[in-house]
Amino acid sequence: MDNSKTFDIAVIGGGIVGTATAMKLAMRGGLKIALIEAENELSMHQSGHNSGVIHSGIYYKPGSLKAENCIKGRELLYKYLKKKNIPFNNCGKLIVATEENEIAELNRLKNNGEQNGLKGIKSLTSEDVKNIEPNIRAIEALFVEESGIVDYKKVVNAYAEDFTNAGGTIFTSNRVNKIFNENSNLKILTKENSFAVKYLINCGGLESDRVAKMCNINPLVKIIPFKGEYYILKDEFSNLFTIPVYPVPDPELPFLGVHFTKTVDGTAEAGPNAVLAFKRYGYSKFSFSLKDTLDTLLYPGFWKMASRQWKTGIMEMHRSLSKRKFVSSLKKLMPAIEKEQIVTGGCGIRAQAMDKNGNLINDFKIETTKNQIHILNSPSPAATSSLAIAKTIEDMAVEKFNL
Repeated sequence: MDNSKTFDIAVIGGGIVGTATAMKLAMRGGLKIALIEAENELSMHQSGHNSGVIHSGIYYKPGSLKAENCIKGRELLYKYLKKKNIPFNNCGKLIVATEENEIAELNRLKNNGEQNGLKGIKSLTSEDVKNIEPNIRAIEALFVEESGIVDYKKVVNAYAEDFTNAGGTIFTSNRVNKIFNENSNLKILTKENSFAVKYLINCGGLESDRVAKMCNINPLVKIIPFKGEYYILKDEFSNLFTIPVYPVPDPELPFLGVHFTKTVDGTAEAGPNAVLAFKRYGYSKFSFSLKDTLDTLLYPGFWKMASRQWKTGIMEMHRSLSKRKFVSSLKKLMPAIEKEQIVTGGCGIRAQAMDKNGNLINDFKIETTKNQIHILNSPSPAATSSLAIAKTIEDMAVEKFNL
């Protein structure tokens, strides 16, 4: 049996960014495109393990790739959801300050959002918040109208349907093991197949740095996996809040802090924390991979980051191991919540790029060659931004690959 396949473009990674990119390129017409995914279905990792929030763009530095892609991507996503009849809720969200020393950062966020073009930001007093969410404690807050919630697995499935309808081919259960040049093509080997392609787009998420190395590309960053663990409010307590409620985030870290959100089906979630993961695909409490752990611990940048953030790291680990500690963090936002009201929920692994100096890369990072594009950092709000990122990658491919 001949398992060799020939394509113009291979997109590696069937998460939301890879699937959106493959869809956009297929819709150009005239290109034979393969979407290669290691797992037996799409969106098995970051895209299928997030809280489903449609981000507004309020957090991101004006002019950054995150800001530009989030703003464009949010509007494109809302239009796409309506077109495809995918359930969503444009419910808005609250960002609340619970301490006086958080008000300056809250004001900075408002200014940030306004610079990014948001129109639905409202400053709220403590009394205003009580009228919206009686159980939430705040001294001041922002209501951000543009935020919403959706099931991103359904979004990925819709992208995949549009991709195949446009002539694309999806290969699941095909983990890439080797990539090399052969004549004028790139050869991509999996256990199941051999692909000969002219061009490659790496949307590998948690494996993006390793895919780049297979291509003899020095990514200049390492993917450090961070686990985000959630609790779920029991059904009888799910009405303790109605819209997403976020704290004021630490501006030094690319995480948004423990918060309350509801999924489209009404499940009330609390979380996540942000604890170092010892396995890139480790979703249980004590998941461990020697390879992944050594990959992190042997990276010089990790220890530079740890020397600066060790207190935060210990706090996050404590919160991971102690339900009582997790609840105490939730009580900052919702004083009435008790540990008996929540049960263990799911978790996700964030592919966070870190440079050799221990800096957590806070923007999208893309590297290109004449026949390759590598998406080396696409953290939140990548799901919200997926259609805009896909357009950015499409434009790069047109230029680099002379499409």
